[in-house]
Amino acid sequence: MSLIIKNNIEFNTNNLDNEMLLKLYKSMLKPRMIEEKMLILLRQGKISKWFSGIGQEAIAIGVTMALDKEEYILPMHRNLGVFTTREIPLNRLFGQWQGKASGFTKGRDRSFHFGTQDYKIVGMISHLGPQLGVADGIALANLLKKNNKVTAVFTGEGGTSEGDFHEALNVASVWQLPVLFCIENNGYGLSTPTNEQYYCKDLADRGKGYGIESHIIDGNNVIEVYTEINALAESIRKNPRPVLIEFKTFRMRGHEEASGTKYVPKELMEEWAKKDPIENYQSYLRDHGVLTEEEEVKMKEEIMQEIHDNLEIAFNEEFIDPNLTDELNDVYKSFVYQQIKGNNITKEIRLVDAISEGLKQSMQRYDDLVIMGQDIAEYGGVFKITEGFVEEFGKNRVRNTPICESAIVETAMGLSIAGMKAVMEMQFSDFVTSGFNPIVNYLAKSHYRWSQHADVVIRMPCGGGVSAGPFHSQTNEAWFTKTPGLKVIYPAFPYDAKGLLATAIEDPNPVLFFEHKGLYRSIRQDVPTEYYNLPFGKASTLRNGEAITIITYGAGVHWALEVLNDNANINADLIDLRSLQPLDTKTIYASVKKTGKAIILQEDSLFGGISSDISSLIMENCFEYLDAPVKRVASIETPIPFATQLENQYLAKGRFKNELLSLLQY
Repeated sequence: MSLIIKNNIEFNTNNLDNEMLLKLYKSMLKPRMIEEKMLILLRQGKISKWFSGIGQEAIAIGVTMALDKEEYILPMHRNLGVFTTREIPLNRLFGQWQGKASGFTKGRDRSFHFGTQDYKIVGMISHLGPQLGVADGIALANLLKKNNKVTAVFTGEGGTSEGDFHEALNVASVWQLPVLFCIENNGYGLSTPTNEQYYCKDLADRGKGYGIESHIIDGNNVIEVYTEINALAESIRKNPRPVLIEFKTFRMRGHEEASGTKYVPKELMEEWAKKDPIENYQSYLRDHGVLTEEEEVKMKEEIMQEIHDNLEIAFNEEFIDPNLTDELNDVYKSFVYQQIKGNNITKEIRLVDAISEGLKQSMQRYDDLVIMGQDIAEYGGVFKITEGFVEEFGKNRVRNTPICESAIVETAMGLSIAGMKAVMEMQFSDFVTSGFNPIVNYLAKSHYRWSQHADVVIRMPCGGGVSAGPFHSQTNEAWFTKTPGLKVIYPAFPYDAKGLLATAIEDPNPVLFFEHKGLYRSIRQDVPTEYYNLPFGKASTLRNGEAITIITYGAGVHWALEVLNDNANINADLIDLRSLQPLDTKTIYASVKKTGKAIILQEDSLFGGISSDISSLIMENCFEYLDAPVKRVASIETPIPFATQLENQYLAKGRFKNELLSLLQY
C-alpha cells in the first residue's frame, strides 16, 4: 500500500493494481480532453452551449466505475465522465450536442438532457430535482425484483434546496431503497455561493434527519471516490438501503461558459486549481512509476485521435430535415388498442365500485403493476377504492406513501424506466399541484425527448357538489389537456370508468384519469363482471336529436341528462366526451353539421377551459353549418366555495337549462 500527499490531496491505493490505477487516469483524461475541444468549438460557434465539469471528473469516473454496467446512473450536466466511462460512442455524443439525428434526442433537446436504456443512463431535466425521485422508482423496481442492484443519482449543492430532494430522501428512507444519492458540492449554484445556499457545515448532515447513512468524500481524489463508492455499492447490494454522499469539489469554470467566473474570489480559484484531480493524480502515478511519459503521450494521442475521428463523423452528418409527421408521432409511444370484450354477466354497481373492480382486475392481469398513494393500503384510500387490496396483493404492490406527491410521481416514472407499470392515486386532484412539475415536464416530455415512455396512470378524484371547498373540489383537467404527451380521461358512468381505466393501465403513455367524487356513490349501472377495455378518443352519443348538439363530460353529462329528462321536447344530440385527450372531433363535427347548433357544458370555470378549445375547433371546422354562435356554459370565475348555497351558485349546473333554451330559440 503506497501513500503520498501532493497539493493537499492524499492518495491511498487501497491495494488497487496498476492496471486499475491507469484505467482511472485514462477515464478522467478522456472527458477532460473532450471538454477542452468543446470549449474551442464553442468559441467557433460549432456548438451552442457548454456546461463544464472541469475539476469534477474524479466524481463521475469513480462512481461510474464502481457500479456495474447494468446499474442505472442518473447524472447531471457536469458528469460527462459518466457517459464516456459507459463507452457511449463519441460520434453520438457529438451529434447530440450539435442537434444531429445521430444524437439521443433527434435534435429535440440539448447537452445532457437525455437518457439511453442501452447504457443504463437517465439524463437530467433543467428542473434538477425530479431525477432524485426517479432514482427512487428505479431502486424500488430493483428491490421488488430482488436483483441486488444499486442506483446512483447526482445533484448539485443547489439542488438540495429543492423540495424534490427532501421528498426523494424521505421516500427512499421509509422504503429502504438501494439508492446512492450523490451531491456534488462544487461551491456555487450559478453565481450564488454555498453560504447563501444553505446554513450548515456539511450537506451530508441532511441525511441524519431522514435516518440515512451519509459520508463525505474528497471529490477530487479519484481513488477515494472509486474505493469508497465501490465498497458502499457492494454493501448496499447485500443490505438494501439509501446512502447520501457529499463530494467536496469545485467548479473551475462558469455555470455555463457564458456566465464566466468573475464572481469567484481569485484566491479561492487559485486554491482549488492546486487540487486539480487530474494533475494531482498524474503526479502521483508518475512519482510511483505507474505512469511513464511515453504511456501518457500514447494515451493522449489515442484519445485525441478518437475525438478527431468522431467529430468528423458528427460534422459530416447532415442537419436534421424537419418532418412534421415524425414530430407529432413521437409525442406518444405507439400503442395499438386491442379490444377485450367483457362477459355477458353483468352486475349493477356504483362508479366507485367499477373503478375499484377495474383496478383490481388490472392488478391481477399485470404482476408488475404497483399502485401507490396516501392511505391506500390497509385503510383502502379515503374513498375505499383499494379496500382489501393489501390482503390480495401485499404491501409491496399496494404502497402507502408519505405526503410526497412530487416524489411519488417521479417514483412512478422510475418504475416505468425499469420496465414496470404504476398507478398513483392523488388523494384529491387538487393536490396534483404538489406534483405538477414532474407530470408536465418529465412524464409528458420523456418519450418525445429520448423515446422513454412513462407507463404511469395518475388517478384524480375531483369535482364539486359535495361542499368540500376550494382545496378538495376542483376539476382541473384543463391544466393537462394543454400539455402534449399526456392523455386525459374523464368518465361519467361505471361502465366507461372500468373499461377506460383498464385501457389507461394497458397504455404505456402517461394518463390522467379523472374520477368525479360526486358521482362515486350516486351513479349506478350494469357492468360486466370480468375484465374488459374501451378505446380512448371515442365519445359516446347518449341521445340523438336534430335541433342542437350538447357536448359535455363528467358531472356535466348528468346535469344535461336531468334537463333533457325533464324537458322531453328538447330534440338534442348529447355527447359524452369520456376522453378529453385524445378528443373525438369526428363525432363532434358530425353532430354539429347535422344540428347546426352547439352548446358545451363544463364544470370547470370558463376561461381557459377545454370548452374554449372545442368551441374554436367547431368554429374552424363547422362554421358554414352553424345557425348560431357556439355557446359555452361553465362555472363562475371564482375558486369553488364551501357553503352549499355559494357552491350551487358557482356551479354551471344551475345555468345550463336557461342557456340551452336560449340557444335553441336563437
